[in-house]
Amino acid sequence: MKEKIYLSPPDLRGNEQKLIQDVITSNWIAPLGPMLDLFEEKLLDSVNSTYAVALNSATSAIHLGLQVLGISKGDKVLCPTFTFVASVNPITYLGATPVFVDAEVDTWNVCPVLLEKAIKEEIKKGDKPKAMVLVHGYGTPAKLKEILAIVKKYDLLILEDAASALGATCDKKSVGTFGDVGVYSFNGNKIITTSGGGMLVSNNKKYIDKAKYLASQAKENTPDYQHNFIGYNYRLSNVLAAIGLAQLDVLPKFLEIRKQNYLYYKEALKEISITFLEPENNTESNYWLTCVLFESNILKEKVRLALEVENIESRSLWKPMHQQTIYNTASFYSNGISDDLFNRGLCLPSGSSLTEKQLDRVCQVILAQF
Repeated sequence: MKEKIYLSPPDLRGNEQKLIQDVITSNWIAPLGPMLDLFEEKLLDSVNSTYAVALNSATSAIHLGLQVLGISKGDKVLCPTFTFVASVNPITYLGATPVFVDAEVDTWNVCPVLLEKAIKEEIKKGDKPKAMVLVHGYGTPAKLKEILAIVKKYDLLILEDAASALGATCDKKSVGTFGDVGVYSFNGNKIITTSGGGMLVSNNKKYIDKAKYLASQAKENTPDYQHNFIGYNYRLSNVLAAIGLAQLDVLPKFLEIRKQNYLYYKEALKEISITFLEPENNTESNYWLTCVLFESNILKEKVRLALEVENIESRSLWKPMHQQTIYNTASFYSNGISDDLFNRGLCLPSGSSLTEKQLDRVCQVILAQF
């Protein structure tokens, strides 16, 4: 069997082993510790935010982020339908109701026109949404200027889901820092990893203080074990934070390599009928995954299966939330774009450890299908 080419594998080329050894030597492997504190500080420096809490997943970060914003049972929360399910599930954890909004063709993120329509229609129903989960899908910033203007107009709270967009910017400002709270992911397939983990950031100290409290079982600062609220065991460990610290040091290199992967694909595949997901002029993607659209679902599947035969991992774009069994009865404001993206779209291998030989191998398989 030919060598496996993965979609986006971890790349541990930094100082991970030394920092993990330092943790083991110090015997500080508990959930809290100096590596965790330093990881939070360095991440804040990287994105230019003020307060942070490192957690065991981005899903936990979204859950706590919504909770500290005051989302509770019966509230409505706007969310793109074209996203991974982790953007939505925390809404339901809190007993709130998601309202799905379709995508637009430029960034594949939430459509500002439909967003305002959804808000107006929900207000007419007598139930104004309280907040919005704003997703920057595949590392490409959403139409922030238009979306932020709408959110301000209707006085909504924003949780910015930048789980896949660490390092991406809009007008040179890091995505994840435009909302009331922001979320990053360090899952094994993300641009940097802590094996599994996430971060909640904000410029509002009270949000992060409350999140830290809830993430540590809501334990009161008393000599005994006193708990006045339901909490969670959501904190990232000091061991995994050591990996994150090492990964942050090489984030600039990873951003450069992922962009070069995208540019390689664009040049190698320029003669065939294929459309790439590209950032808008005032933004910079982190190019976490290079994503493409084919002319038809039949061609997409032909390419995907051909790559699979050659032991090359690719993946269809997200199946929209309104197509999911668990969410297909939710309110949905549609223009058909997310359905089309799902039908025709594919994520190509994009890892920072890809060699030129591997990139060429992927391209040759794709070209052979035309």
